[in-house]
Amino acid sequence: MRTRFFLAILLLATAAFAAGRVFTSYTAVKPVLDAFAGQLPPALKNADQAKWNAWSRQEDRTIRARLDQGDLDSMVNLLLFGTSFTGKPRIQIPELAEASKSGLLRARVDDLVKGLRAPGGNERLVFLRKALRGQGVDPDIADKTGSFILQNLQRVLKENVNFAQRTADGNRAEVFRDRGVSLDTNILPNSGIETTLRDMQDRRTLRAGAVRRAAVIGPGLDFTDWDGGYDYYPQQTLQPFALYDSLLRLTLAKSGSLEITVFDISPRVLDHLRGARDRAGKGENYVLQLPRGSGRRWTAGAIEFWRTFGDRSGEAVSPIQPPVPLGGMQTRAVRLRPDVVLACQPVDLNIVLERLDLPVEERFDLIVATNMFVYYDTFEQTLALSNVAAMLKPGGFLLSNDKLPEDPRGALRRAGFTTVWYSEEPKAGDSVGWYQKSPN
Repeated sequence: MRTRFFLAILLLATAAFAAGRVFTSYTAVKPVLDAFAGQLPPALKNADQAKWNAWSRQEDRTIRARLDQGDLDSMVNLLLFGTSFTGKPRIQIPELAEASKSGLLRARVDDLVKGLRAPGGNERLVFLRKALRGQGVDPDIADKTGSFILQNLQRVLKENVNFAQRTADGNRAEVFRDRGVSLDTNILPNSGIETTLRDMQDRRTLRAGAVRRAAVIGPGLDFTDWDGGYDYYPQQTLQPFALYDSLLRLTLAKSGSLEITVFDISPRVLDHLRGARDRAGKGENYVLQLPRGSGRRWTAGAIEFWRTFGDRSGEAVSPIQPPVPLGGMQTRAVRLRPDVVLACQPVDLNIVLERLDLPVEERFDLIVATNMFVYYDTFEQTLALSNVAAMLKPGGFLLSNDKLPEDPRGALRRAGFTTVWYSEEPKAGDSVGWYQKSPN
């Protein structure tokens, strides 16, 4: 009875958030438009309220449409790395040429096509059948489906070359600005956030009990883990629960009083969290699978995070065992308590163009966004930061592993950063910036 009462209260809070969601007003965004006067999209030249309203609504539709392309990127990851639809060896990108010559690539394509024709209970294949139909492809026509999959593989490879060139040219901050918005996620950025929070605590930038209300922007959904490509366990989201766990472990928040809002534009992410909350309201737990592949040499800090993940928000349980092709992996699983799931509220919000209209006492102490801003150009990032600032309490922090523009007229300033390494491999780490809203 108590859990159901708690769920009812949180559902009311979620509805209140939805009611408070607004497109950024022309008055609020005008300083950004003035700062980018010579670099604005053509539709915003000599912008006024009417032009801004029209452009922002159209741009919202454009950004949300990029999710479809991201789903096809995930399909390519599934093709190369998935084990739920085939027993054939996985293919790493450097091995593609040889895999094509040997027939391995064709064999995996054929197995994926067969799986799409008869997906059974494979939730990823069920989803992809629907996604293919949305692209005008009938998954029951093998030849056309196979060709479509290979075309997308070629597209992704070509895009990867362009992204690598942008990075080499120094454009890493907005490297994916025209890429499909992919939901694939991984545990490692969450290790970086905990390390950063601990660093801020050690420097007395954050104190015990400082966080009561936090938010996560774009947490992702583990369709195919972007680091290992795993698909042998049910889809899951990590970041809201990882943040909850870290804040409790570091005593930056108190159990029972911490609320985490999850902002996303993806119906899949939002529906996944709503379903988890519905089940939690009935007393059901949420189980996270935490595989750790043998191919990457994680740092001691990353391993310790993986080993302790969930110890403040649940308990360890027996993990799903990976299939034979993934032999040599270490695995963990954590069963989260229902109250932890119920403390995480999903809200449909496009951070580039929307915000919650909140009174000061209901604004956030902390907002986290990892590997998210790189999907937008500098103008869109600046719009997003104005919305983030509007939802933070005075003195509140945004943590992001993306290098963000600092608008001299904006309310956010970088107060520091933490360098985090995940493995011994070159460039396998993050610089997590602390962006603070002016206390005044």
